[in-house]
Amino acid sequence: MSNDRFKIDVEGSVQVLHFSLPPTLDNIEVDSLIESVLKQLEANGDRSWIVDLSHTEYLGSSMLGLFVNIREKIRRAGGMLVLCGMSPPLTRIFKTCCLERLFTIVKSRSDAMALVSRN
Repeated sequence: MSNDRFKIDVEGSVQVLHFSLPPTLDNIEVDSLIESVLKQLEANGDRSWIVDLSHTEYLGSSMLGLFVNIREKIRRAGGMLVLCGMSPPLTRIFKTCCLERLFTIVKSRSDAMALVSRN
């Protein structure tokens, strides 16, 4: 599944969600993106998920809320979520919002794959 702002690949039993987000999105784009991502998550929340943010420069409050929502849905379904590929500015946003406590964050996609493979 993909659209202009995200795509989902399957690698073995792992769902890899790639975001490609510009620094700004209008409200209509954000709402559509959130709806699309959550719809895909409903069908596969019980799996291990990696969210690759290597092509994302900035996340606003709506998108950060989406990440919390994604985490909760995956956790409730018994899946695992790992974030990777975060730039230093994006890492600062997560730390400023104290979100690094909620998420498992690793540097690279290979690190994320190794981590979900152990569980």
